[in-house]
Formats: sequence, structure tokens, C-alpha cells
Amino acid sequence: MKFVVQRVNRASVSVDGRICSEIGKGFLVLCGIRRGDGEATASAMVKKLCGLRIFDDENGKTNLSLADVGGKLLIVSQFTLCADCSHGNRPSFIGAAPPDEAKALYAFILAEAEKYVPGVGAGIFGADMKVELENDGPFTIVLDSDEIISRRV
Repeated sequence: MKFVVQRVNRASVSVDGRICSEIGKGFLVLCGIRRGDGEATASAMVKKLCGLRIFDDENGKTNLSLADVGGKLLIVSQFTLCADCSHGNRPSFIGAAPPDEAKALYAFILAEAEKYVPGVGAGIFGADMKVELENDGPFTIVLDSDEIISRRV
């Protein structure tokens, strides 16, 4: 599983020209779900995500979390994060979870995130979405379950 986390001043996701979700200050998270990912992985990733301290404190140090600043989450499913570009120039998406599995795990991720940050925004799974954001910094972090889970053992 991969999360691309962008610290934002605002972000929104639209489908067919209509905004389906928007947030102010917080994290826009692009979420890629791979074959073999499960609820344990998702829980660990959400916990790490919500604990990230990447907002500035009064001394300008990145020391504050979403909860500390009253930030929000907008989580958008993006299977293209699972692309394998190691052979040729056309990405392979064979490593992405099948749609039914990914959709169920995406719903689980949203529910887990609600435990930490009420009012989580979401995209529409499988839709052609347009994402807009005002990146703050810019400040972007990539969380990869292969790194996070292996360090927890």
C-alpha cells in the first residue's frame, strides 16, 4: 500500500464537474492499494498517517499533527500508484489489487481514518476524478507499507 501525503491549505475532488468532497487545512492523500494488502496493513498505514507531525509549531519546526492543528483528511483512491515501470515505457498495473478488493479496503481505510479525524473526505472509487489542491510548502511525503510494516517487526 502506498499513500502520497500532501500537506494542503485546501483540496477538493470533483466528478462530472461537481465537487464531491473538499477540505481546508490538512492532508490530501492519494491511496494505492496493492495485491495482498489487508486490514492490518491498512490500520498500520492510517495510524502512521494520522500521527505524522508535519505542521509547523510556534518555532517553525515540523512538530504538529493533524489533531494538533484541527486538520482534515481527503483520501482519494489511485491505483496508478501501484504501477510497475521497470519494463518498457508502458506501466503495468498487475500489482494493483483487483477492483472489488481495493474498493472494500478503501472503505475500510476511510472508516479507520474517521477514528482519528472526524469528517474524512473521499473521492468516488473508480470514477474519473479531478483533484485540485493548494499545496502548503510544498510538503509531500510518501508512505509505503513495505517500509512501515517491516520496521514495526
